Amino acid sequence: MFGRLRAWSGRHPRITDALWLAPFLLVSLLNVWTVGIDLAAWGAERLGPWGFAGLTLLLFVPLFWLRERPVAVFAIIALASFLQWLLGVQPLVFNLSVLVAMYEVASRRPLRWAVGAGLVVELGLLLVFGRVPQGLDLSAFATASAFAVAIWMAGIYANTRRRYLEGLEERAERAERERDQQARLAAAAERARIARELHDVVAHNVSVIIVQADGAGYAIDSDPEQARRAMQAVSATGRRALAEMRRMVGVLRADGVQEEYAPQPGLSQLDGLVAQVRESGLPVELRVSGVPRELPEGEQLTVYRIVQEALTNTLKHGGPDSRATVEMEYGVRELLLRVTDDGRGAATPEREGGHGLVGMRERVALFGGSVEARPVPGGGFQVVARLPIGDTGAGRAA
Repeated sequence: MFGRLRAWSGRHPRITDALWLAPFLLVSLLNVWTVGIDLAAWGAERLGPWGFAGLTLLLFVPLFWLRERPVAVFAIIALASFLQWLLGVQPLVFNLSVLVAMYEVASRRPLRWAVGAGLVVELGLLLVFGRVPQGLDLSAFATASAFAVAIWMAGIYANTRRRYLEGLEERAERAERERDQQARLAAAAERARIARELHDVVAHNVSVIIVQADGAGYAIDSDPEQARRAMQAVSATGRRALAEMRRMVGVLRADGVQEEYAPQPGLSQLDGLVAQVRESGLPVELRVSGVPRELPEGEQLTVYRIVQEALTNTLKHGGPDSRATVEMEYGVRELLLRVTDDGRGAATPEREGGHGLVGMRERVALFGGSVEARPVPGGGFQVVARLPIGDTGAGRAA
């Protein structure tokens, strides 16, 4: 119950302050109303009724801002109390606000502010109890000082306790972040290890398939039975490799990510990509030259992603009235892909954290190609990619 009450008070600080200040205000107003008629009893003849009311409000109203500005509120109330002493007005119930403000300073501000507030209160008590006709009332001063010191120490304890709890919460949050980071690092290391194992498994099985297929090709005329057994071995090895790949790749998938089973895009989807970019407001022209060649699905996906990333960058940084051209030139041994725009991308500063060009280079390097991204003289930007074609990949690095 107390935990819920504390949480509610933290969410509604103004209402909480009004609730605990309301009884204090009510008692003080009753006190003023009871004896306020005889201002002489309070030594406030020079103030008059309105001046007396203004002094009481000056001692009380600043408490509503005590939570946000404890030092400033304490200073205002202390100065008002000192003015009250100079005018010879007797202590009021409202003067207890000095102790309330002192407690708040001690509980929310560093120790030097708490010590200063405590000394100011002690000086005020010395002035009040040293004005009596018979001199300093030592007994009353000691009692009031003990009461003020008790409140001051309670504020110091509350400050220490809150800082201790904040430290515990900070350490708990830091430990939780470190634990999550260690878990992510461990998962990344494990996935890297699995990826290396996957490479070894696939390379071994593919090597076996190639050897068996070559043997079947040599024996198909002279020994059909041996060729049949070799092809059966190819089939069995391929199935094992596929099953192993599915199992390991399943481990590499990110947790909680919705899998996407749609076919990966290729060259046949380039026209649709260009049309989609045109609908977004960027005029794009697609040109294809040379004799089109049949490319592996991986290279087709690479070409599609490069065009997609380059046109997306033009949409982001090209500015209004920019145009783009996508050129694909089939050569004998390589495919030349060129995406050019006439926008202001060359003048746009590079942003940290962008991974588009890095992703392009990684995709093309997988097939032994290269990517260049550079500004165009006269304005604009150009991405040029070269992809080898007409090679099954046997000669590339595994």
